Amino acid sequence: MNATWKTYLQQQGAVVHNGYPVDFGDAADELKSTGSGTVLADLSHFGLIRFSGEDAQIFLQGQVSCDVGEIDTIHAHYGSYCNPKGRILASFLLWNDGDSYLMQLPSDLQAAIQKRLSMFVMRAKVILTDHSADLIQFGVAGDRAETLLTEVIGAVPAHDLSVIHTEHGTVIRLGLDRFKIITLLEKASSLWERLSKDAKPVGMSCWSWLDIKAGIPVIMTATQEQFIPQMVNLQSIGGVSFQKGCYPGQEIVARTQYLGKIKRRMYLASIQSSIPVSAGDELFSADMAEQSSGMVINAAPSPKGGFDLLGVIQTSSAEASQIHWQSLEGPLLEMMSLPYSV
Repeated sequence: MNATWKTYLQQQGAVVHNGYPVDFGDAADELKSTGSGTVLADLSHFGLIRFSGEDAQIFLQGQVSCDVGEIDTIHAHYGSYCNPKGRILASFLLWNDGDSYLMQLPSDLQAAIQKRLSMFVMRAKVILTDHSADLIQFGVAGDRAETLLTEVIGAVPAHDLSVIHTEHGTVIRLGLDRFKIITLLEKASSLWERLSKDAKPVGMSCWSWLDIKAGIPVIMTATQEQFIPQMVNLQSIGGVSFQKGCYPGQEIVARTQYLGKIKRRMYLASIQSSIPVSAGDELFSADMAEQSSGMVINAAPSPKGGFDLLGVIQTSSAEASQIHWQSLEGPLLEMMSLPYSV
């Protein structure tokens, strides 16, 4: 996290833990506002890798699951980077700022993923750099998000994952009422001040809850190499191309798709628990006895109480049995509908 930006946010009331703002002094009220109001969230818990050079597109096309050829200055894409067995090492959002590509992924994974990708550059004319501290990222969400951003910035992208570049920075639409802003440090504080007059500053878990409700999986350290892209519904949000050429794990991903052997997929659910639910927690169902039938991908406190989560579960278990958290005696998952078809 940029040290100057961290100091600025602390002056605005941010409570920083492990390097990132966890709330702005009233976590409960912030969560309530996230569920029913308009909020402003710092996104420094996401790192940025910049891919520059004339071979950047070709290099990325041979490494990731999405079609980089469809990404330009006005279109972003979700995607994944897999190991040779097709298991996801990182999920990401990728866009083009005109000169290069920017990949957003969890800060905890950024350095390792950048190092691994750098090993395959070889003779390609592409340079990978850590851009996490050079650009400031924050999000705006809620029923007044579009109106507010139009007032402050002058325009907003019209469609999901569409991008505009303005004098204030880059804006990406993530959904009906959700936007991501990427800007320079010297412009970030004035933007934050103007937006925070009508949008409540909230901590990182509030933004995580919005990702969960949108059905957007974020692979964390605890869930690396656990899933192939289809298990986390990446094909449903444009994160997998079955027409492009080879990339690590492509053969397994394609074979699984064409043979229709998806036995596990991602579900949205809630749990009434006072104990925190975490990525990597196991899920159980009676039909699997003592064997785990699933795993939590992401979880966050819900404005309605308890936790909402995304979990990969055996489809047969999800359809035939009740799913429990951590053990067969654990809290029961209440299944909810994802905002897209699978």
